[in-house]
This record gives sequence, C-alpha cells and structure tokens, in this order.
Amino acid sequence: MGMSGMMGAMHSFGKDASVVKQRVRPGTTKRMLRFGTPYTGLLTLFLVVVIVDAAVGIINPLLYREIINNGILKGNAPLVIRFAALAAVLGIFDAAMGLGQSYLSSTVGGRVVLALRTQLFEHLQRMPLAFFTRVQTGALVSRLNNDVTGAQNAFTDILSNVVGNSITVLLILGAMFALSWQITLAALILVPLFIYPARFWGRKLQEITREGMDLSSSMNNLMVERFNVAGAHLAKLFGRPADDVKEFATNAARVSDIGVKRAIYGRLFFTALMLTALLSTAFAYGWGGVLAVNHKLDVGTVVAFVAYLARLLAPLAGISNIQVNIMTALVSFERVFEVLDLPPMIQDSPDAVSIPPGPARISFEHVSFRYPKASEVSLASLESIAVTENAPEQTVLFDITFEAEPGQLVALVGPSGAGKTTITQLVARLYDVKDGSVCINGIDVRKARLDSLHKRIGVVTQDAHLFHDTIRANLLYAKPDATEAELNDALRAAQMLPLVSSLPQGLDTVVGQRGYRFSGGEKQRLAIARLLLKAPEIVVLDEATAHLDSESEAAIQAAFETALEGRTSIVIAHRLSTILKADQILVVNEGRIVERGTHSELLDQRGLYSDLYRRQFAQPV
Repeated sequence: MGMSGMMGAMHSFGKDASVVKQRVRPGTTKRMLRFGTPYTGLLTLFLVVVIVDAAVGIINPLLYREIINNGILKGNAPLVIRFAALAAVLGIFDAAMGLGQSYLSSTVGGRVVLALRTQLFEHLQRMPLAFFTRVQTGALVSRLNNDVTGAQNAFTDILSNVVGNSITVLLILGAMFALSWQITLAALILVPLFIYPARFWGRKLQEITREGMDLSSSMNNLMVERFNVAGAHLAKLFGRPADDVKEFATNAARVSDIGVKRAIYGRLFFTALMLTALLSTAFAYGWGGVLAVNHKLDVGTVVAFVAYLARLLAPLAGISNIQVNIMTALVSFERVFEVLDLPPMIQDSPDAVSIPPGPARISFEHVSFRYPKASEVSLASLESIAVTENAPEQTVLFDITFEAEPGQLVALVGPSGAGKTTITQLVARLYDVKDGSVCINGIDVRKARLDSLHKRIGVVTQDAHLFHDTIRANLLYAKPDATEAELNDALRAAQMLPLVSSLPQGLDTVVGQRGYRFSGGEKQRLAIARLLLKAPEIVVLDEATAHLDSESEAAIQAAFETALEGRTSIVIAHRLSTILKADQILVVNEGRIVERGTHSELLDQRGLYSDLYRRQFAQPV
C-alpha cells in the first residue's frame, strides 16, 4: 500500500462527518456539475486514465503469479527475467498513470475554482455599500479563499477518491474473486476492523482540526488587530504589550498542543491502517499457504492475491466514506452559491440609459429614505454577530427637495446625524430612495447605467482612503491612462507636487496601509488630486477640507474654484470659507431641510443656521 493511498484514506476520514446531517438546497448537485461541463473532454480522459491504471494494477499481480508458477518453480530463468522486466515497465507506467490522474483532477479542479472565484469576486464587486457596512470582511475573504478552495478540493476528491477508487475497487475485487472467492470473502471480513477504528480516530481528528482552526482564527485576529497601523498606534498609546503577549502566548501554546495531538492521532490512524494491512496479509498468506501445501491453490496465486489485497484497502477505505466526500463538496459549493444567489440591491434596470457627458443638474424631488434592513442586503452567515431586527423601519430623510444647477456650489450644514452624508450618498446611488426621486439632467438615477453615473461623479470624503500601493497607482485608479504630465498637474493643483517631488521615490512612493505614511491633510490632498484627475461633472465633498490647515485650505479652495468651474458640487463643510462662497446653503436637521438660502439670507432669518454660525463658524473675538 503506497503512502499516497494512506494519506488519501486519512484525508477522507479526517473530514467533518457531521456534514452528512446538513441539508443542501435542491439543485445544488446539478449546479455543481454544471461547473465541470466545459471540461467534459478532460473528465473523459481522466476516466480513461483511471480505468487503464486500474487495469495495470490487475496485470502486475498476475505477472508475479506467472513468475513464481511457471518461472521460479519450473526453473525457467528467461521467463522470470522477461516477466520481471515487464512488471517493472508496468510499474513505471502505473506511476505515470497515477501522476496523470493527479494532473487531470487538479487541472479540472483548478479551472473550476478559477471560474468560481472570479464569478464570486465579480459578484461581490457589484454589491451595494449597505452590504459592506454589515458583513465581516474576514467572512468575505473566507468565502473567496477557504470555501472556494474547499469546493475545489471536494471536486478533486470526488474525481480521484469517489470515481477513481470505485473503479479500482471493482476491478481488484473482480480479480480477487476470480482467484479465490472464499479467501476474498474471509479477507473482507477484516476490513471493518480498520473502518471502525478509522472512523473513531477520524472523528478525533475532526474535533482537533476544528478546535485548531478556531484557535488559529483567534490568534490571527489578535495579530491583525494589533499589527494594523491604527491598532498598533492604540497599543502603543495605552501601553499594554505584556497583556497582549500573554494572550498571544496562551493561544499559541494551545495551537502547539493541538499540533501534537493531531500528530498522535494521525499516527494512530496510520497504525490502524497498517495493522489491518498486516493482519489481512498474514491471514491471506496463512490460509492461502495451507491451501498451497495441500495442493488446492498454487503459490503464485497466493502471492498475487496478497498483492491485490494490499492495493485494495486504501481505495476501499475511501469509498466507505463516500457520503462525507460528496456532502463536503455539496456544502462547500452551496456556501459559495449562497453569496452568488444574493442579488445586488442596487443594479442596472433592464431599461437603463447612460447619462451623457456635459454640465449636470441635480434634482431631489420629495425624497424620503430609510436604510435597508439586514435581510434586504446581507446574509447572517457573513456577519460576525447576526441579530434579528424587530425594530420598526426608521425613516432618516423626509421630503427632501432641492436643485443644484450646473456650476453651482450647494453647501449642506447642520448638526451631526442630521442626514447630510446620506443626501450625498443618494446622488451617487450608493443607496436607493424609498419615495421620490433623485435625477441628473432629468434622468432618475435608478434608470441610469451605474457605470455612466459613477463616471460623472467624483467624491472626496473626510477620511480619505488610499490603497496600500504607490502614489502613482492611487492616482491612476481615477484615470488609468493619465500621463505623467496630467499626474503632476493634478498634484500641483492639490498643492502636493512639491512634497511628492521631494520624496526619494517620487510618484512611486508607497503610501502605506490606508495612507498612514502621510498626515491627514496630505492624504486629503492626494484624494483631491485623484478627484481633479478624474475631472467629473459632479463633485461631492464630504468635509473634504477638514484636515487641512488654513494655508493649505486657501490653496485648495483656489484650485477648486478653477477645477469646479462649470461643474455641479455638493459640499458638506464645517469651514467658513466654503459656506460663504456657496450659491445655496441647505440647513438639514433631523432628516429635513429646515432652512435654505445664501449665507446672508440665512443669517437674517436668525434660525438654526444663525445659531450654528455663531457657535461654530464665527471667528472668536
């Protein structure tokens, strides 16, 4: 029995047997097999290789039989040499067929997982913002990595273990029964002596593996929390490294202990398998030897029978766990299909039209809005803590109506939580309104093609996000075909060119995780440069100048006056200069527009805006 056969048997019994109790949705099997349809040719070739390999496995023991009966016992040396050479050639061919099986099953599995992973990533890219505000990032990564890889392994296991083992066992049993049906039946009685202990050790392996995964996850979470920039900053400030080391050491020690247990149970599994093989071999030699002594069975047949028995145990063990193999595949695929079947809440309508380039007019007409419930946008299995929501729906915007003409700057002001950011998110259709409509040039954004909508809109948020990549890559994300001159012009307009030029790597400087190698103001200016490079018709600034000092803000404001000329802009700002230059100011409070007008008009009304101005905007005496 080869090492690969023992490893396959251990892998099969090490799977979670509780998976057979799970119920998969109808149609999962057909859908899983559909992923293999494009590779029918490779699958057919795989079956041919399996059958040929199994046939070769049948021939070799018969050659041993001939070598002993008609060669050694009859003193025919040329026959012994000829058949021994043939056995060696067939052994090499058998090894090559084994490699071919592994290559073909891995190739099909690899192509299946590529299609599945790509489809899943593309689907997740189309999910709305509300989806990502609820789900756990680690759960999404797990679906893309662990579950998809599990689906690949399961698919490969079905090919190699279920199909391959079934064909091998049938052919070997047929040959064994032909040689001696009595010894075959008696030898098979010994198989449960291995199967039942193997199932016991397999369950232990499952428990240990599951506990090890949980502990590794906990240890990884601790590392991620402490080693990302924000977590490391907090840990330094609060100064509790000893406690963190103690917690990590405790988890690491438990993981180490589990590794020892896994090694022991693995050795016990191999011992049970090898002991069964030895007992079966001893039994076959004992009974077969007695029959040979009594001239009821020839010696060559006894040797051939033992050879067949050695090749039989591992694939027979794999087949005995066939239900777990198949259900593992189905559950892995179903977990991926669960995400693929969650429709994006926001997607192009069948009659969607493109928003043509050019000056843009934004119209909010009696807009009311509530944030979607978890059941509408997410899956409980993707949330770290899924809580049943029984609270009534809460509307956060009420009857919002206003227009922003091309070239106008509209400022949104109001207390925190009033709904200002929500209004700007509806422009880019990050969420859909519940009542009323948001239109751009008379086109309801729900009827607009999302790609054309997003090309027309540029956004800079208060906490500007930068990818862990170079400055150049972060800028090119807005305009992939931008030239070096265009990059420099955008940086110059954002007052960042002198700083970037002074860096040793220039545009090829890595910004660090989330841009932490730069100050808050520098990150904002890089984000503004990215916006200027995109040059959209509509600009949304969500407190985009909040991190800038007065000198930088003045420079950025001058750049905006040029860059935003002829463009529609909506600004959430706590900076006096932005509000003073606004063509229209909307005062938002508790989800409603309670005041509107210019700066001077609103001051004259002596309402909420006047109070906010005096408390927040007025210069101290």
